[in-house]
Amino acid sequence: MAERDNRRGNRRDETPEFADRLVAINRVSKTVKGGKRFGFAALVVVGDQKGRVGFGKGKAKEVPEAIRKATEQAKRQMIRVALREGRTLHHDVEGRHGAGKVVMRTAPQGTGIIAGGPMRAVFEMLGVQDVVAKSIGSQNPYNMIRATMDGLKKESSPRSVAQRRGKKVADILKKDDAPAAAAPEAADA
Repeated sequence: MAERDNRRGNRRDETPEFADRLVAINRVSKTVKGGKRFGFAALVVVGDQKGRVGFGKGKAKEVPEAIRKATEQAKRQMIRVALREGRTLHHDVEGRHGAGKVVMRTAPQGTGIIAGGPMRAVFEMLGVQDVVAKSIGSQNPYNMIRATMDGLKKESSPRSVAQRRGKKVADILKKDDAPAAAAPEAADA
């Protein structure tokens, strides 16, 4: 029986525990002949706080059902982001979606998460501890989260860059040390 479950893709034993954060809830109304019908739209961010994050939106007549739908969608749409030392981004990055534009920068240890509203939720669920981020443009939470996810998808680790170029990680990171090593030689002459 367990063999059959694995073939179907049922992996409940392996799935890590995810944390979720409700970012926005929106009440919408439809005017009908007898009055108004209310519905709810929920925006949820889900992550394992170890480098995976996703967002989802759900609509339903009741709030808990909308949140459940959004959480399920977020779990299906998760992305993996490479983090430096498991606490910050590898490099500064910019993300865009529609009128939403966000700028995310690496930060030294102890800085914390300096980001507003929806962006903060994404970073907390991702497991980032130190980052400085600014939202420029749209303040709509849907656009801000999509712009943040766009920027995080552009994030690349030295390992992936080295693999793509066919080099070693040390060769990629060596360029910072090269000018410092050349300077003492010039002073001796």
